[in-house]
Amino acid sequence: MRSLRAGKPTYVVLGVFTLGSLFPLVWTAIAASRNNTRLAQTPPPFWFGGNLGHNLSVAWTDANMGTALLNTVIVAGTITAGTVLFSTLAGFAFAKLRFRGRRPLMALVVATMLVPPQLSVVPLYMLIAELSWTDRLQAVVLPALVGAFGVFFMRQYLVHALPFELVEAARTDGASSWRIVWHVVFPAARPAMAVLGMLTFVMAWNDFFWPIVALTQNGSPTVQVALTGLGRGYIPDQSVIMAGALLGTLPLLLVFLVFGRQIVGGIMQGAVKG
Repeated sequence: MRSLRAGKPTYVVLGVFTLGSLFPLVWTAIAASRNNTRLAQTPPPFWFGGNLGHNLSVAWTDANMGTALLNTVIVAGTITAGTVLFSTLAGFAFAKLRFRGRRPLMALVVATMLVPPQLSVVPLYMLIAELSWTDRLQAVVLPALVGAFGVFFMRQYLVHALPFELVEAARTDGASSWRIVWHVVFPAARPAMAVLGMLTFVMAWNDFFWPIVALTQNGSPTVQVALTGLGRGYIPDQSVIMAGALLGTLPLLLVFLVFGRQIVGGIMQGAVKG
């Protein structure tokens, strides 16, 4: 079998795309290390300055970033765990279990993806106000614990990755439904669960629309809500805003650096199985 090897043009193209992907992050760090006056000048700076530590300190204090980061870790982590768990269970049910109304229910789940999220803001806010959950983290967590995309994604994966004969063999051996899920479904769905978890965590971390409605900057803010309090004034301090954005981005980079190998391995394993 002939092996494929990358040539110099491949490395050039990959290098260009890598630099293009890193440029926004590098520019954010450069802007965070300058002052507002230098950022307003033309041409803009293309190298680091000496104000990075000061701007990070100001952003950390003004935005109450410590509390915001902790809240966001709780919110994003809980949403990710709930989405992966419930989506895997629902995906398994739609993919391998036989019950009345399975196809219409799956079509209904997919149809909910066509509804703009803006339409649910008013009734959802009325509900959390009735429950006295305004400015509480559960107001952000509970509505996002499971989504139509996650259910559809896991269903499509398990249709091909989990043989029906394997489930029937487990039932023949006397395994209960929960034991089948734990010992058969979860191991087979692990690659897709890793991908769904990564996507969900990033989306939950960067979510702004609903948290800014349900939370306040002085109460229990997430990172995106806390950043709205930076740079206020007659002339917004763009360098402090960039420093806050950098603080809010670093945890995502840390998560990917720590779990990147497992995530990529899960993607590749899923590709091989598919």
